[in-house]
Amino acid sequence: MSRRSVRTERRLFLADGPKAIEGALSVEGCVVEVFATPAALEQYAVLLGGTDVTPVDDRAMASMSDSVSPAGVVAVCRHFDAPLEHVVTASPRLLVICADVRDPGNAGTVIRTADAAGADAVVLAGQSVDPYNPKTVRATVGSLFHLPFAIAPDPATAVRAAQARGLRVLAADGAGEVDLFEADLGVPTAWLFGNEAWGLPEELAALADQRVAIPIHGRAESLNLSTAAAVCLYTSARAQRG
Repeated sequence: MSRRSVRTERRLFLADGPKAIEGALSVEGCVVEVFATPAALEQYAVLLGGTDVTPVDDRAMASMSDSVSPAGVVAVCRHFDAPLEHVVTASPRLLVICADVRDPGNAGTVIRTADAAGADAVVLAGQSVDPYNPKTVRATVGSLFHLPFAIAPDPATAVRAAQARGLRVLAADGAGEVDLFEADLGVPTAWLFGNEAWGLPEELAALADQRVAIPIHGRAESLNLSTAAAVCLYTSARAQRG
């Protein structure tokens, strides 16, 4: 299940490590089977209590985990993403749309940040990385299992679906016409984030209700994707929570 095509065909993926497995066990019907080394069985006895576990040796565990230092516990899990229409019809107040975000670490960090900021859902759109990629799952540190997420082939469709449900779509854009700290963020909002290297395509950014820029007060050229997402989402969370 190291290849996306295999994960997609089988609708299965690996949750590697205690945080991921703790999250997976919280989602009903997600976990298919758990494997653990004898040392991990002892170390994570509380976490794995009441769960059927297949013991394996260190060599077998190393073949299942892509981590440099495997924690010794891995679960085979079912895909559990929601359809886009289900995510937007749940009346979210804070939604994240990632368009063509391709780095697993960045995508995972954005999902983790969205969870921490109290966002209602995340949409991975276009050519974004597979959320079930082991590196993405690991980078979320369990947050993948905490909030709904959807996989959308077309970012424009995701933007229009959010707007149709009354969300104002804000494109995070360094050349945006509105300063983040002057924007009205108290209303239901969908943040649109683009690719790590080239940002948002012009035609996609043009669909947003506003383009919002994070002010740069120092000499840095820009902020990286995950940092920009954290600033935007926490600023929205503060506005919405009064």
